[in-house]
Amino acid sequence: MRVILAQPRGFCAGVVRAIEIVDRALQQHGAPVYVRHEIVHNRHVVDNLRQKGARFVEELDEVPQGAVAIFSAHGVAQTVERDAEARGLDVLDATCPLVTKVHVQGRQYVAAGRTLILIGHAGHPEVEGTIGQIPGTVLLVQSEAEVAQLDLPIDAPLAYVTQTTLSVDDTRGIIDALLRRFTDIVGPDTRDICYATQNRQAAVRELSKEVEVLLVVGATNSSNSNRLREIGSESGVASYLVADGSEVKPEWFTNVRTVGITAGASAPEEMVENVIDALRALGPVDVTTMAGREEKVEFKLPSKLMQPLAAREV
Repeated sequence: MRVILAQPRGFCAGVVRAIEIVDRALQQHGAPVYVRHEIVHNRHVVDNLRQKGARFVEELDEVPQGAVAIFSAHGVAQTVERDAEARGLDVLDATCPLVTKVHVQGRQYVAAGRTLILIGHAGHPEVEGTIGQIPGTVLLVQSEAEVAQLDLPIDAPLAYVTQTTLSVDDTRGIIDALLRRFTDIVGPDTRDICYATQNRQAAVRELSKEVEVLLVVGATNSSNSNRLREIGSESGVASYLVADGSEVKPEWFTNVRTVGITAGASAPEEMVENVIDALRALGPVDVTTMAGREEKVEFKLPSKLMQPLAAREV
């Protein structure tokens, strides 16, 4: 069997930053530190940090007063920020800077007198955080059909922003529907879909031209991982989302000679290796990596984590 690995795949800069924030907080403060929601959507990452002393909670009232609290990469509402301050928590914000950029854009549009439309998936932590960061009403749109259902005047001053982990193609379709229906609407095209999401989606489109089966390594609650599987399926390739090698099923590969593997932005490379090992258990495997974009983006850590460590290193 020939196995082709997508390039790029796996961790993005926002996920690397979020995990490092938890690691450094544990080094600096000792266990436990408290993380609101999963730091990223991956069970293996969460379990690894839990073993080191991170405690994951759903709400801040589970965090002792004065303790270290970390917000996940998906971002939080302003009410959560105020609650943390009222409880005297030592907050470290692991919100991805590209998500924070969406929050800032949304507030600017509202301050300019526009009604804000958020393109995203209901219930996703990033969407809930973004809605909670915008003063005033935010209208959530999940499809082109929902654009037609918006009860707004055709000339109402509007703006839109997008969840960062969506399918570029789907988002473009929704934006086009908004532009066709409303005459006074502004927004950032698909630029708010983060570089890592776009790169991984583009790589899967290219990979799908060369393989018979696509495996996406990622969690079922990971939006960007689900989008990768959908893109593979839309390309006519049998596509499966797996957390690790234990979920690989031999019947998927009957008479199959080429398999593609990619990984969502929160899936560690060790899980990709675990899936390759599961394929090796079925027979000989030849692994290659496709040509693709190399990502060199890095995001800075919060200054209060950098300074004490730098002092110790000196």
